[in-house]
Amino acid sequence: MMIKKDIKSHKLMYLKAILFLLILVISVIEILLTTRDLKTGILLILIIWASARIYYFMFYVIENYIDTNYKFSGIISFVQYLIRNKN
Repeated sequence: MMIKKDIKSHKLMYLKAILFLLILVISVIEILLTTRDLKTGILLILIIWASARIYYFMFYVIENYIDTNYKFSGIISFVQYLIRNKN
């Protein structure tokens, strides 16, 4: 049985954020070096921006402006929330 624990260390949280940023930067650079296409670069910027905005909506906007009883715990949680609250 796998036990899930929340990360408590601020240093580990920052490390996790830095690693995600590193994955993002390396992936974008690799795609741009492979395609060498301005259109692809613009589309990547739009994907990154839109992904961040939808995540912010799922996490912050729903919890603080739409339904203060809802507590975000991930994308699957958000989909379940949508299914339960179709009205």
